[in-house]
Formats: sequence, C-alpha cells, structure tokens
Amino acid sequence: MSRIVTVYSGSLRPARQVEMGFIRWYRMSAALAALGHAVDIASAELRRLLRSVETVAPNLRIVPIARVRWSDYDVVKTLFHSGFETLERYGGAGHPFIIAKLGSVVGPAEMEGVFFYGKQREEMFRAQERIARASRYVTLLSEPAVDLWRSAHGSGNNLLIVPGAASAVIPPPRRSPYPRDGRTPVVFAGNFYSGHRGSQPEAHRILTSKLNRLGAFLHDRNARLYVVGTGDRRSLDSRYVTYCGEVPYEESWDYLYFASVGIVVTAGGRMHNNESTKIYHYLRAGLPVVSEAGFPNDNVVIESGLGHVVDNGDLESMAHRIEQSLRTPWNRARAVDYILTRHTWEKRAEIYDRLLRGIE
Repeated sequence: MSRIVTVYSGSLRPARQVEMGFIRWYRMSAALAALGHAVDIASAELRRLLRSVETVAPNLRIVPIARVRWSDYDVVKTLFHSGFETLERYGGAGHPFIIAKLGSVVGPAEMEGVFFYGKQREEMFRAQERIARASRYVTLLSEPAVDLWRSAHGSGNNLLIVPGAASAVIPPPRRSPYPRDGRTPVVFAGNFYSGHRGSQPEAHRILTSKLNRLGAFLHDRNARLYVVGTGDRRSLDSRYVTYCGEVPYEESWDYLYFASVGIVVTAGGRMHNNESTKIYHYLRAGLPVVSEAGFPNDNVVIESGLGHVVDNGDLESMAHRIEQSLRTPWNRARAVDYILTRHTWEKRAEIYDRLLRGIE
C-alpha cells in the first residue's frame, strides 16, 4: 500500500465542508484510506500549526502542512489549481510522484464555455504549465477537459478521468428545513459564485439570472425555489427565490430529502469541462432531477431513470418538467442503487487504487 499526502487549501482559516472543493478533498482522502492506503490530509489551518497529528479514521490523519516531510510519502495528490499552488508554497512541488487533480482546465486564450477571464485565466494557465512539468499524472473530469488539456499542453502527461461523486453512506432524514406554506419546495444546491474579481463574476451573473427567471415560473405554479450553497445572495430575487445560506455537508442532506425536485442550470451554453456534481448528490438522496442540458454528465440523469434534461436556455420548459415530475411515479430506489454502484467516492478512489497497485 502507498503512503499518500493530499493537498488543497493554503488558508489559515478552519476548513468548512460547505463547498465542494473541501468536501471532495476530505471524502476522496477517506475513500483512499478505506482501501488500505495510509493517507494524510495536509492542513494549513492556523489552529493545527502547534497541535499534534489528528487521527480521524483508520489509515487517515490530518497533519500540519508546515511540518510535512514530502519525501516521507510515495504519492502527493493535489486538488485543483490552488492545491498545486499550496504544494509549491510549502516546498513539495519537486516530489517525483505528484497526481494533480483539476476541476477546470483553461486554454491559452479565453474561450466559450470556460468562465475564467483576464488575469485569473492567465494565472491558472501558468499554473497548468507548471503542473504539466511537475506531475506524474493529471486527473480531469471529462473527455472535453482532456481534449482541451492536450491542445494546450500536449500529450506528454498521463491523464486520468475521475469525475465527481456522492457519499455511499449518508445521514438519515431528520426534519424538513422548508416552511409549511403550501408551496412545493424545489432546490438548487451548490456554488453560484459571486460578482467580485477572483470568483467567477460572469458565471454568477448568468446563474443568478437563470435562477431568478426559473423562480418566477415556479411561483406561478405554486412552487418555491430554494438555493443552498456558496455565493452572493444579493443577486437573487427574494420575491421568487429563497436563499438558505451555506449549510454544513452533513446537514445539507435534509435539503435534498425534503425537496420535491432538485434543479441544475448551466453558467452558459455547453460547459466545456465542468460537470455538475450536484446531480450525483440529488440522485443519491433519491431526489428527482430536472437539469438544463450542457454538462458532460447529463447522461447520469437519464441513465438513473430519475429525471429530465431540458434544452439549454428553455427555463419555461424546465418549469413545466418540474411540475410534471411532481406527478411522476418515480422508482427512486433504482436511482439510488445506480449511484451506489457507479458514482460514489469509493468507486472513484478505485481508479487511483488500481493505478498505485499496478506501480508497486
């Protein structure tokens, strides 16, 4: 078995599992540990700097990143551009076996479907160039991301496709977080970004515009759209959309259990390389999905048998499908089983496990 250290955030603030980056970091680390690898999560949190190593599960520890000796590990696994930049900051980028996971790939110039612009895109692209030189493997989300990577950085890297996932074991339902006001609750659970530089302002503008328009259509159908997750609430129209704030991961499941439909909208037309992780979570909770077409994992909605994919930009049709979904006798158990057999963190970790076992 391998000794693995995982690296993501360089923030001094305590990690909060309300954003998918942190959730993926911890869940994938735990899944690798469950397969028998010795996994350390390298934390930059100030509160851990002077504390001893914390064992959180068999084979899984949280260690202060400032005290990590990179040579003690067989594999360094980074998450997103920021994870590699954190590794650089702490002197680990020279490790001979880096697996760099990226959630988005940018090109050498701005392009449709990739919502990073100006200085931010340039900095991400320069980081990708360093990742391409330093990494043994680069992990991407989809085939379009692989195509973009190869066009920008050549085919010299070993590339893996490891999409997002949902947890195999989740908390049971507790209580509904929605008001009993006679309106059907429909939920959007995920990051909708903010309008300031350093986030994704264009994606924020498009997403919130779509959520407001869809919320208005649902209002006319005696339903209410609720938004759960990270983003700037000021752009949401409170007449039609209720913002529930950032919710810790374990508590967020109630927002899925007690909703009637989970919705997905894109930040534009076809998303070039970003999938929708919320699809896996909706289906894991047995929640019917109505998704706007444009994601690389649209097929998951159809294959699960628990939802619809509508034409991109047709929000009125989306509202109609949501209304239709309320009357459909879905086989929810089949969809949950579909996720459990194909799209859990444990299933994703098996890709790395087979790779590492083949090298040992």
